[in-house]
Amino acid sequence: MKILKNIIFLVSAIIAVTSCNEEEFLNEVRLDGLDENNAYVTYDNFQSGLVKNYDLVRYYFYTQSGYPEYSYDHQYGTDLVHSGQHSAGTRVGDYAVYLNPTSGPVNWHWKTSYRIIANSNTILTRSKEADLTDEQKTEIEAYARFFRGIGYRTLSYLYGGVPLVLDEVTEPKTDFVRASRTDVYEAMIEDFSFAANNMPQKSEVKPGEVSQEVANFFLAEAYVANGQFSEAVQAATKTINSSNVGLMYERFGTRMSESGDVYWDLFRRGNQNLSENKEGLWVIQFELDQPAGGLNSTSQSGPLWERHHPPLFRDAKRMDNASVKAGFQWPTSDYTGGRGIGWMIPTYHFTNIIWQSDFDNDMRNSEYNFPRKFLFNNPNGADDLQGVIFDSETNPECVNSLATTGQWPRNLYPYQTKSTTPGNHPDALYSNKETGLLLGAAGATYRDHYMLRLPEVYLIRAEAYLGMGQPDKAAADLNVIRRRANASDVSVGDVDIDYILDERMRELGIEEKRRLTLARLGLVYDRTKKYNPYNADDIESYNNLFPIPYGEIEKNPGAELAQNPGYAAGE
Repeated sequence: MKILKNIIFLVSAIIAVTSCNEEEFLNEVRLDGLDENNAYVTYDNFQSGLVKNYDLVRYYFYTQSGYPEYSYDHQYGTDLVHSGQHSAGTRVGDYAVYLNPTSGPVNWHWKTSYRIIANSNTILTRSKEADLTDEQKTEIEAYARFFRGIGYRTLSYLYGGVPLVLDEVTEPKTDFVRASRTDVYEAMIEDFSFAANNMPQKSEVKPGEVSQEVANFFLAEAYVANGQFSEAVQAATKTINSSNVGLMYERFGTRMSESGDVYWDLFRRGNQNLSENKEGLWVIQFELDQPAGGLNSTSQSGPLWERHHPPLFRDAKRMDNASVKAGFQWPTSDYTGGRGIGWMIPTYHFTNIIWQSDFDNDMRNSEYNFPRKFLFNNPNGADDLQGVIFDSETNPECVNSLATTGQWPRNLYPYQTKSTTPGNHPDALYSNKETGLLLGAAGATYRDHYMLRLPEVYLIRAEAYLGMGQPDKAAADLNVIRRRANASDVSVGDVDIDYILDERMRELGIEEKRRLTLARLGLVYDRTKKYNPYNADDIESYNNLFPIPYGEIEKNPGAELAQNPGYAAGE
């Protein structure tokens, strides 16, 4: 049973409550509902609290609803993708407007991450005094500390040093100070280390639950962030050597009999939780039209990669006339990308440059995974377009846009099919299943999502080996991934951090929380400036970090909550 299928709704961490001096009142126990004193009593109560953390992680990275969908800030405005709808205040359209101390996304990322931390701290505090066995207490502590580490991972990468809160806050506090980034990293290392040593193995957990293999990856990444490369190698190796994990090399799953390849299979509906899929280490769970399932068929909800990433084929222009719409059937459940609207446009570096050495061989760049040519799909369209292939490389609108701006047009460009479910949308999303025509409510990616796949563990170990001055071992790890994809081996002399970042792009693409990776390395500015022409003129070096939200500074008069360099201290 999927762990997030039936979320138990629980009172979350109470950050500030008023105190009272009446002893008898303090000793009262509510019988009519949950409060901070009786929400955590039984083992099941604590399990419910941990489920809340899974829910918060899913919400933060995949299902934040409401315009302009801040979850996708981890991709927009980087070397990976940029906004296709030119608006300064949405989807990192302009760094100066989008990332300022009073902006919505800056506040949202901060508050949501601290919600995970607060919930974890409450669980940790209450479990120590609860009537539980020692084994139960250790298990609960391991999971709570894991999620606290996840919260601080996001905060430290995005904001740098932040207030380090390791205990439940039960009364108003207005004197927070920022710990150093190193101090936060060290706290993360302690939390992930405890989790890795006390969590069950992947073979012992349910789909969607984290395990010691997952904890060891995040421990390795935290070690890399802190410059402890040897320790990072050791932690990553524990995951790689686990008998419970492995790269997928053969076709598998629900659509293995169709044209495609094993990389394509990884992202088809129903394949993420299969017992034979040992590559998926942490899978975020979704169910359609189920309570707390995260997806529904009557409105756009959940992970809206299909809406954001594929082109807006409705407006694609003819191959022989860049001023006339071709008339594609849209939205359609085929390789035109479902109900894509061309917001998340890939950079040319992502679509072309990184593939040059193995353009025709690398499985991840195949017609199934990164299509560039699209068959006209409207049987009721113009007679002279029936059977016509629309090639993004030669389409005049594409050629003109790339030549003048360095950017793909919104209407036609290569994209990753992992964002959609071609030919396999849920039945409730079709207007006409025979023709593949979808309803307007389509736009989500109707499957479970990888928060972590095994290739990323190889990638972080390669980064650690590079940090140790052992590029030969880094190349060996990269080549494990590349050989699975039928790509040629990388030579030792070509391995540097930029190559590793390009390999992350090839293997993970939009699946990666790219901003977190670049921010951890201090390379948001350099890589975006170099490879993203849309944001190249508005990004500044200080945008390697987010500003501290002004509202948090204003609510903290008892101590200085210092602003990051480059940003205004106040409004």
